[in-house]
Amino acid sequence: MTFADEVKNAVTARAALLVIGVLGLQLLFIASYVGALHRPDPTDVPFGVVAPQQVSGQLVAQLDGLPGGPLDPRAVSGEAEARRQIQNRDIDGALVVSPRGTADTLLVASGGGTVLATSLEAIITEAEAPQKRSVRTVDVAPASPDDFDGLSSFYLVVGWCVGGYLCASILAISAGTKPANRQRALIRTAVMALYSIAGGIGGAVIIGPVLGALPGSVWALAGLGALVVFAVGMITLALEALTGIVGIGLAVLLIVIAGNPSAGGAFPLPMLPDFWRAIGPALPPGAGTWVARSIAYLHGNAVTGPLLVLSAWAVVGTALTLLLSMRRRTTEAGGPSSAAGPLHGSHTP
Repeated sequence: MTFADEVKNAVTARAALLVIGVLGLQLLFIASYVGALHRPDPTDVPFGVVAPQQVSGQLVAQLDGLPGGPLDPRAVSGEAEARRQIQNRDIDGALVVSPRGTADTLLVASGGGTVLATSLEAIITEAEAPQKRSVRTVDVAPASPDDFDGLSSFYLVVGWCVGGYLCASILAISAGTKPANRQRALIRTAVMALYSIAGGIGGAVIIGPVLGALPGSVWALAGLGALVVFAVGMITLALEALTGIVGIGLAVLLIVIAGNPSAGGAFPLPMLPDFWRAIGPALPPGAGTWVARSIAYLHGNAVTGPLLVLSAWAVVGTALTLLLSMRRRTTEAGGPSSAAGPLHGSHTP
């Protein structure tokens, strides 16, 4: 067999593996999105109950025992405290029982998820009907009328995530998929930082002043956007530094296939199956969507944890990218035996 034949066989084998990998991503995409979103049932939704002391415990037990376990009810001292907990995102709704009449009040926050607020109204209305009581719904943090189903925050974050991994992919493949040496890694990181700032500001301006889809601070959203883009971009660069061009597929797996359906965008987290509910807050799309909604509708409350998640992805991605580039520089200094594998070129861009 000639050298040309060997090269041809190697390329063919590599192409076959990449095609199989793409097929796997396609099937995982279908399984993830359909699995997460085909049957959105509220489960263990944090829910407050404001009622006279003599009936509070009984009502909490009644709501806790509803078929399917849609609510995780807990007694709350008063309506003002219930409103505060909803604004702080400690609970997603609350029932305020009238001590004298039969007309109770349901407090919801459609800004945190319109579909969830509507579901809570249906659940409580059905639960109250046998007691001959009516329910009046009060939205303490209403979504903007220009933000259909509260989806604008989610699509904004999805756009930032797409920009992050596409920019990182372009930076990597522009040099022929060569792994980054120290100089190349520093340049890519700097470009990624500048791109992130531009993408964050641009997205916030489009969704706020231009389209009027989201209220809230434009600069707070811009800062969030820069962090989301940078976190996704740097973790993509790190995956590419670890695995070459396969890292692009791994980034798609992490952000698109696992992250988007578990982000709580189309359906808030309490309406997702357990697996997606568990992983969503730990991934950039979920953390970003939570913060965007808090900025827009809930006074920026309860954002420390999600911001730490995004920062962790950014720090880990940056550290891995730079450390792996230093390892490559050290290896190259040892001689030509360290040349990159078949997915990597050997010339400096």
